[in-house]
Amino acid sequence: MTRAGFVSLVGRPNAGKSTLTNALVGEKVAITSARPQTTRRVIRGIVNREGGQVILVDTPGMHRPRTLLGERLNNLVRQTLGDVDLVALCLPANEKLGPGDSYLLGEIANSRTPVIAIVTKSDLVTKEQLANHLIEVSQFADFTEIVPVSATAGDNVDYLADLLVSLMMESPILYPEGESIDEPERLVVAELIREAALEGVRDELPHSIAVLVEEMNERPQRKGDTRPPLVDIHADLYVERDSQKGIVIGAKGARLKEVGQAARAEIERMLACRVYLDIHVRVAKEWQRDPKLLRRLGF
Repeated sequence: MTRAGFVSLVGRPNAGKSTLTNALVGEKVAITSARPQTTRRVIRGIVNREGGQVILVDTPGMHRPRTLLGERLNNLVRQTLGDVDLVALCLPANEKLGPGDSYLLGEIANSRTPVIAIVTKSDLVTKEQLANHLIEVSQFADFTEIVPVSATAGDNVDYLADLLVSLMMESPILYPEGESIDEPERLVVAELIREAALEGVRDELPHSIAVLVEEMNERPQRKGDTRPPLVDIHADLYVERDSQKGIVIGAKGARLKEVGQAARAEIERMLACRVYLDIHVRVAKEWQRDPKLLRRLGF
């Protein structure tokens, strides 16, 4: 007998959802950053355990939107709540429960989907602080389960994975066992480029960065060439202002070169091939507020 189903990880921005997704899956499927609101798409990571399979739906952090993009990301989270078998509300151990958590709890209640609480980042507090936080969470709502986890230290990750499987319905597994992610390659590549661009830029810039992969083609292999295939990738990196374009490119193109090198390494690891990566930085003024530009960028 096996069990399988979908679990949505929800929480405020920077609650550790993407890091936890990667830890549960056992490899990197979602980009991470210390800056809030990094996740912009629903990422489906596949967790394979002896008793079955869980498809984790990593969602953008729900927040008070200031742009059309923010509104659409919140709507994306709402849509997933009713389409899964279980909702896991991520509550960081190093942050007090607040109005944002209460708002999320209300949204989950509206979906009528069972909910558990995952207390993330347990390694960032003392045992006493963690115990007090767990008591606070238990009084916050009537959760089916409350599990403290540290995705970075690996604490309780295996226990949580087995627990999630046990809470699923009896079902054959939904994806072949070797698969770890259910996303189009182009979207994953675009996210890896955006992750590389997020590192080392000014705090106000990350929300202004978007990436669109325009072309992605495998070159014909020469006869007798035993090397991994070579894939040509041409991507556009969008910012909202000319000044931001200068920040991303850097002096004499040094910053953009670093972004390309870091992104190419991650893409080659994911695709198990060689990559020629060509990135162009373009300005799309106020794209976060422009419906046409948002559609073009896939939002």
